[in-house]
Amino acid sequence: MQTPSTPRRLGELAAHVGGELLGDPEQLIHGLNGLEEAGPGDVSFYGNLRYRRQFEASRASAVLVGTDTPPRDGVALVRVPNPHLAYAKLLALFHPPSRPSPGVRPGAWVHPEATVHPEAVVLPGASVDRGASVGARTVLYPGAYVGEHAGVGDDCILYPNVTVRERCILGARVILHASSVVGADGFGFAFNPEGAEGPEHFKIPQVGIVRIEDDVEVGACTCIDRATVGETVVGRGTKLDNLVQIAHNVKVGPLSLICAQAGVSGSAEIGTGVVLAGQVGVVGHIRVGDLAKVGAQSGVAHDVEDGQVVSGSPAVPHRDWLRASAAAGQVADLLKEVRALRRRVETLEKEKGE
Repeated sequence: MQTPSTPRRLGELAAHVGGELLGDPEQLIHGLNGLEEAGPGDVSFYGNLRYRRQFEASRASAVLVGTDTPPRDGVALVRVPNPHLAYAKLLALFHPPSRPSPGVRPGAWVHPEATVHPEAVVLPGASVDRGASVGARTVLYPGAYVGEHAGVGDDCILYPNVTVRERCILGARVILHASSVVGADGFGFAFNPEGAEGPEHFKIPQVGIVRIEDDVEVGACTCIDRATVGETVVGRGTKLDNLVQIAHNVKVGPLSLICAQAGVSGSAEIGTGVVLAGQVGVVGHIRVGDLAKVGAQSGVAHDVEDGQVVSGSPAVPHRDWLRASAAAGQVADLLKEVRALRRRVETLEKEKGE
């Protein structure tokens, strides 16, 4: 990791994360790194017993640790309730995001009837169409497109080749990573057996919008489809990973996490604080309840209750899935036993008949 040019005192860093320092507050820290890569002048973090060996061998000058971690010779410790969160805060302190200076650059295209705040940044190759609005301090990178009458709030970042289609609405502090698409047509077709040229899939006009609330982050190449009518909604503070598909009229609640390659089918409802792990599939018109968790590669075909943890395909309560998975490894042996018992029974029946 590239180190920042200005070192900071360890006492200042401990105060920044609200931690208890066991070490020299005047020690200078130049950067942050992983436990194995860190050297003198670096801060690292240790928040999982799985990495105990790396922690004990680390050459870091200081390590962010849990509140009950005992002292370690030769290494300063900063005790905090959540070492991972504290590490993230220090990374943000050492590496504040850069923002280009305000203005519409040569090579950008802004329709005369669009509204771009004077503090916004529109870089070469970005486009803002008729009637669209772009808020203060928002940055549109090259290739970003804001469609007709779409609204992008304050302090947003639209990375290269992002598309926000017509009439879709983004709140404040929304981040859209490269090549994500907001407002593509939902996948809606009605079968018409008597089309002009024979049977056809008649396209259902997708006339709704997408509304993304404040503090949402959307990963690269993720697609959020516009509603057939009404709205597809992604709630405040929700984070979508790369390659996620959110279909038309889906409602995703606040503070949810949807991991890579997950897909949510049309009109499904994802509650508040839900976690969908990688490659989860959710069928349409069901509800995944508040604070529910769905394990990787699960197929969710029915409603999931609030707070429930499910896994498997079809998804079942996680403990049931663990038992079934453990039993699956014994199936071959069990089949051998059943065959042996069957032969034994047949032998006994023959002997009895004789």
